[in-house]
Amino acid sequence: MNDQNKNLILATALSFLVILVWFVLFPPEQQITDPNAQPVAGQPVVATDAPVAIRSTPETPESAAEIPAETAPRVKIDTARLSGSISLQGGRIDDLSLKGYRETLDADSKNVTLLKPVGEPDAYYALFGWAPGGDLGFDDVPGANTQWQLSKGQTLTTDSPLTLSWDNGKGLLFSRTISIDENYLFTVAQEVENTTNASVRMAPYGELVREGEPSDQKGFFIIHEGAIRQSGEEMHEFKYKKIRGFDADDSWGATSDVIEVAGNGWVGFTDHYWMSMLIPAANQPFTSVLQYTTGSDFYKSIARLETQSIAPGQTVSLSTQLFAGAKEWETIKKYETDNGIYRFLDSIDWGWFFFLTKPIFAVLHWLHSIIGNMGWSIIGLTLIIKAALFPLAYKSYVSMAKMKELQPRMEKLKEAAGDDKQKLQKDMMEMYKKEKVNPASGCLPILLQIPIFFSLYKVIFVTLELRHEPWIGWITDLSAPDPSSILNLFGLLPFETPDPASFFFMFSLGVLPILLGISMWLQQKLNPSPTDATQAMIFAWMPWVFMFMLGRFASGLVLYWIANNTITFTQQYLIMRTHGHKPDVFGNITKGFKRDKTDKK
Repeated sequence: MNDQNKNLILATALSFLVILVWFVLFPPEQQITDPNAQPVAGQPVVATDAPVAIRSTPETPESAAEIPAETAPRVKIDTARLSGSISLQGGRIDDLSLKGYRETLDADSKNVTLLKPVGEPDAYYALFGWAPGGDLGFDDVPGANTQWQLSKGQTLTTDSPLTLSWDNGKGLLFSRTISIDENYLFTVAQEVENTTNASVRMAPYGELVREGEPSDQKGFFIIHEGAIRQSGEEMHEFKYKKIRGFDADDSWGATSDVIEVAGNGWVGFTDHYWMSMLIPAANQPFTSVLQYTTGSDFYKSIARLETQSIAPGQTVSLSTQLFAGAKEWETIKKYETDNGIYRFLDSIDWGWFFFLTKPIFAVLHWLHSIIGNMGWSIIGLTLIIKAALFPLAYKSYVSMAKMKELQPRMEKLKEAAGDDKQKLQKDMMEMYKKEKVNPASGCLPILLQIPIFFSLYKVIFVTLELRHEPWIGWITDLSAPDPSSILNLFGLLPFETPDPASFFFMFSLGVLPILLGISMWLQQKLNPSPTDATQAMIFAWMPWVFMFMLGRFASGLVLYWIANNTITFTQQYLIMRTHGHKPDVFGNITKGFKRDKTDKK
């Protein structure tokens, strides 16, 4: 086996390993819930804040308000990017849809719904309030079922904030002002005025509550879905299973993880393309809590600010921001740079190769701003990547051309050495040194392609900017597999094809996967087939195996691979020509067919 074939086998094996990794699915664990559990949100479990303990107990059906959550008065939310409403029961932000994003590409598809009220499947909402301390009880502070009054504003818009008010009847007056910017950032200012004759202590909090795990989880290891916590020092991700596995923190069936954050932190939940985050002020210390309540099947992300001691006649106000929307790179980047939200861009799951995925996406985003089409931008990105790797590729292809020239001399060395492998190895090393050829130089470009491929796959799969983005003709969503199928002659026959989620979809070959197989096959034909029958069989089958396996991949990734193969073929052909070796592509193709006919005989 010559060194060129060794390099090709190495490339095949490594690429095959990468593909196998993608197909390792980690399906979400089936959650078993109590069918009799009450869908009533609880007060947050908060850490003790010396010298006065902040008490907390679960919200029980007996303490629920008389007005059902479904019929409580609501205040409308209407901005250029969001629609929904706020329930005056608890002042919950629990009804939110994203105007710029639809569930599917169908013309009548509904807007994506992010937050849902209690009583609906996958209930998910933001709740704010005060946790009592000292002699105060839960009836003395606003919580999950407080009936707020609308004291200012009619509809929450970017120009018109809302103010809610509540009087506990015991000398404490509470108000809450909710405002929103032009994108997805709410600001919730909580205020309390103490008109009593005694000091009181309490802590403002915000919490995001999810009832059960999201039913639309991808359950794929390539993307994180669950809780995220930025502590000001580092960021941690938590799957829902991990939150359930936290240590029990009390006697009523909850598990939680509590840390103190000195500032520059945030906490919340993230989905594939959407997220909700509680963001205290940049230098505001707070307690970050991740919690799961087994009886009600509630997952919670809680941010409790420092305990406030409020003297008679004093008014205290503290603010927390809530991001609830799409994980748009440009929007989140702006919040990080302009609003000072610490490392907010890391809320997008960039993965292990973040040092590659971040710049790759930045370049892709820049190309899209110029070209206006993500498909052509991916091709442009491929050209840039190939240009960056060209010096290494050039050395590799030159080395491969020289190896072809040295092939006759290598055969003579083998004949002269006979069975003496040590002598053969020594003679070959001397020849390589004299001719200044490095047989391993072809491996480096191959090895570099693996993390680049991984990073690009991450970018295409994770980032929102490729969702529902068209390229040409039938490719209407670069984040989804090619919808065309050879089974119905690419739409000419009135047959339905397997669903992309089905295992059998890999047999429903689309145009792009077929072009991928052809591009890999042509790239092989730059060199004659190996003389070894086993090697020849591996190379003969590999393009078509990849064609079937990659048929289920995002169209954007398959498009990248086709462009990469095409550019690689062109580079290698031209470089080999300039160094005296003219690849006989047509001849290698015809030899392959002749070999097949000979084998059949």
